[in-house]
Amino acid sequence: MHKTVAEAESFIQGLLPKVYAADNVDVAIAPSFLALEALVESARGSRVQIYAQNVHYEPEGAFTGEVSLPQLSELDLQGVIVGHSERREYFAESDKALSQKLPAILNAGLTPVLCVGETEAERDAGDTERKLRHQVQEDLHDVSEDKLGELVIAYEPIWAIGTGRVASTAQAQEACAFIRALVADRSAAAGERVRVLYGGSVKGDNAAELLGQPDIDGALVGGASLDPETFAPIIAAAG
Repeated sequence: MHKTVAEAESFIQGLLPKVYAADNVDVAIAPSFLALEALVESARGSRVQIYAQNVHYEPEGAFTGEVSLPQLSELDLQGVIVGHSERREYFAESDKALSQKLPAILNAGLTPVLCVGETEAERDAGDTERKLRHQVQEDLHDVSEDKLGELVIAYEPIWAIGTGRVASTAQAQEACAFIRALVADRSAAAGERVRVLYGGSVKGDNAAELLGQPDIDGALVGGASLDPETFAPIIAAAG
C-alpha cells in the first residue's frame, strides 16, 4: 500500500531509463489497484510488465471490496501476485482460496506469482519442508498438469521479510530446489519450466549471489523496489 497514482507514475518514469538495456530480464511491478491503469499506459512498449497484488477467483458477484479477473484483464496487465505472506497473515488468505485462484488466473491468460514460505518459528522447529510441501501441494491442487509450467512460485521466508535478516544463499537455494522438486513430482517437464523466485530482504549487494544459484530464477523484491535507485541494481544483477 505504497504510492499514490501520481507517485507511482513518477516512479515508473524514473525506472524505465534504468532498465531499457536489461536484456534477458523480465521486470514486473505490482502497484496498488488504483495505479494499475496508469502504470500499464506508462509502461506500454517497454520491458516492464504490470502485475496486480491480488484478485478474486470469481468472475463477478457480491464480493464487496474485491477485484475480478475480467476487470484486471480489461486493463491489459500481465499477471497477478497471490498468497503473499501479508495476505495470508492479515487477511486470512487460505490455501483453499489459492487453489481456486491459480487455475482461474491461468485460464484468464495471466501469469500467477504464488508466494509460499515459513515463519521463524517453523524454520527454527525444522518444519520448513513440511510447510512448503503443504502450501505447494494444496495451492496447486487444481492446476492442470499442462499449466503447471506456466506458474511462478516465490519462496519468501516470512522471517526474512523487511527484517534485514536474509536467508543464507544455501538456505534460499535449498528451499527453492525443494519447491521445484515438488512441482516436478507432478510433472518433470513443469519442474524444468516453472520459475522459482526468492523474496526476503533482497538488495543490490546480495542479489547477484542469490540469483546465481541454480534453482533461483529471479527475485520477489519488497522494500528495495520502492525506489528506482535501489531497484535498478537488482535488475542489473539478474542480467
